[in-house]
Amino acid sequence: MAGNSSAIVAGLTAAALSTVAFLGHQAASNAPTHPHATRAGASPGAVQADRGTDSADGTHDAGTLIAPPRGSGRGTRVVYALGIDRVWLVEKDDKVKRTFTVTPGTVDPAPGTYRVTSRSGKVTGSDGVPVEHVVRFADNDGTVIGFSAALDGSAPELAPKVRTGGVRETRADGRAMWKFATIGRTVVVVR
Repeated sequence: MAGNSSAIVAGLTAAALSTVAFLGHQAASNAPTHPHATRAGASPGAVQADRGTDSADGTHDAGTLIAPPRGSGRGTRVVYALGIDRVWLVEKDDKVKRTFTVTPGTVDPAPGTYRVTSRSGKVTGSDGVPVEHVVRFADNDGTVIGFSAALDGSAPELAPKVRTGGVRETRADGRAMWKFATIGRTVVVVR
């Protein structure tokens, strides 16, 4: 009888492991291609649903651009939604030029309206990684906050005790931000 029990337990264990492996494979197949996830607690209805991946030109799924959040201003501006880690480059006629997801540092800017204050072509980021196309627009308690792209394409490795203000983009998105967000450009930060 003990032999039968061992065989049953072994069979159930094998079935459970197969199920877990299958579910893991499905989850990995459906994961977004960007190196980060939406922040915990973000309201999925805050902006049109982000159910796919962005293409290189900032379009989404079937080629439609995702609209910026309500209350994010009017006219030419950069919009940064903290809750879903998404940026919009919006032209003067309120037409979205490009939208993409980002990976924030450990320090967020407070919601509000800012202006681009400085830019750097290439520097070392606050996390020690060489970055390019740095567009700075805010300061939070001594931590400078700006958009940038890692030269090696990496996402930041966040250490909760280290204050970093870099909002990491892909290199392609960084080039688009660099062209769009010149000194004085409005940056609107929303929840």
